[in-house]
Amino acid sequence: MSKVYVIHENSEWTVHLTKRLEELGVPYEEWHLDEGTLDLSTEPPEGIFYSRMSASSHTRDHRFAAEFTAQVLAWLEAHGRTVLNGTNALKLEVSKVLQYLELNKYGVKTPKTIAAVGKENILKAAESFAGQSFITKHNRAGKGLGVQLFHSIEALKTYVEGTTFEEPVDGITLIQEYILSPESYITRCEFVGGNFVYAVKVDTSEGFELCPADVCQIGDLFCPVGEEVEEKPKFQIIEGFEDEILNKYKDVLVNNNIQVAGIEFIRNAEGTIFTYDINTNTNYNSDAEAKAGKYGMLELASFLKKTLEENYTTTKA
Repeated sequence: MSKVYVIHENSEWTVHLTKRLEELGVPYEEWHLDEGTLDLSTEPPEGIFYSRMSASSHTRDHRFAAEFTAQVLAWLEAHGRTVLNGTNALKLEVSKVLQYLELNKYGVKTPKTIAAVGKENILKAAESFAGQSFITKHNRAGKGLGVQLFHSIEALKTYVEGTTFEEPVDGITLIQEYILSPESYITRCEFVGGNFVYAVKVDTSEGFELCPADVCQIGDLFCPVGEEVEEKPKFQIIEGFEDEILNKYKDVLVNNNIQVAGIEFIRNAEGTIFTYDINTNTNYNSDAEAKAGKYGMLELASFLKKTLEENYTTTKA
């Protein structure tokens, strides 16, 4: 029987989806690819394959999960299987450099960014931002890895040469202009099946390392979203969000064969939008969704069900 295969390395981020698949009566199977084997002489099973592989998998002791998944996705695609968020999506998931190049290709403005390998080169790259604030981040990130704000090169030097410096898993540190927003929040636009679902406002007043997933709110030191403030929730879905940037985002997604993503941007004091992240392993915040009556995982499960039905006519047992 054909089914939906969900490829991932983190069950805590996937259980919300599988519950929705069960609610809709969709046959599915999980492929947890933190490790395994791949016999190239075999053919994949019949079904559709959806990848939720994360750039931050190495922080959960799944160091080579993304690399292994890339081979599995290539194998599936070589055999003509329907793969959602396939090899192109994973390439962008694990590289912000590639994300920015694709965003720029379709007219999306990104912050000035320099990629550097080696501590001396990080400091040299920061000279381009002399006299202004800048941030560092990991090229292969997720969960805000390596995000630090600096107001001087001297402060960066202290960090880079100190014991708290975080070495990126791929060796590439990004030095990026700091976009000063008049209000302390960023906006994340969620897409399923290439279609815009909703935009969520994320409060950044407590720092940069923000993630909407519920699991991140329970002691994940790399993703300290904290508790909700009484009158100012950390995550809030924006009713009726509209902006011409959405059409550009759709162009980026369709031309990179990405079906599911959360794209984040910030506005400066002049109202200019700067986009800085494409998250193809997107997660949703249940509190914000309950208040708005919109549910990302339900949209995703419905999309997977529809795609399975469009590709296979096998009657469910």
